[in-house]
Amino acid sequence: MRLNEILDGLREDTAAQPAVHGATEAMFAELRRNGAVRHALSVGDPLPDFMLPDPTGSFVERDEILAKGPLVLTFFRGHWCSACEAAVDAMLEALPAIREAGATLLAVTPETGGHALRDQARTPPGLHILSDVDNGLALACGVAFRVPAHYRGMLAAHGVNLEERQGSTSWFLPAPATFVVDRTGIVRWSFVDVDFMRRADPAAVVEALRALPG
Repeated sequence: MRLNEILDGLREDTAAQPAVHGATEAMFAELRRNGAVRHALSVGDPLPDFMLPDPTGSFVERDEILAKGPLVLTFFRGHWCSACEAAVDAMLEALPAIREAGATLLAVTPETGGHALRDQARTPPGLHILSDVDNGLALACGVAFRVPAHYRGMLAAHGVNLEERQGSTSWFLPAPATFVVDRTGIVRWSFVDVDFMRRADPAAVVEALRALPG
């Protein structure tokens, strides 16, 4: 099933739950009204430097990855988010084409410790799942926002404790965002949206990689 079909199904499921739907739509409206991602990276911007841990405790550095070639950086809220899981799975399906283009896929989540682990033993080459401790990289990329109180309450009612999952009391989440970065560290393609039911099309990501010079 294509990603958009899965996301459409999840949106329908959400619409059938009035409390969840109301809190979610109110958050989207508030984030748009406040311009939550107005400072997000755009084409031509340099990717901020980073050094982030993977679930095993090893650190991955921006320049280490760029020395091998371009990269695809995608942010996801956590494994508790069905839309995020679907988006990461879709990127994994595109991973062979991403690797063929000489690129590395970085999937970045604010979850820490065991929560960030996605069956690490089966993680394929060319993919790094990284813990964005305190949302530092998401903030530097302009895609992090503080979770509105009404949405916090809805998450708590469904057993999602961000403080425990992130090891932080800041209550920040990343907006859905994906960037294609060339090997010089410059963003060449971007997708950013506050609506977590909208995600970058993996086919468009692969097309952007193939269009990179050299």
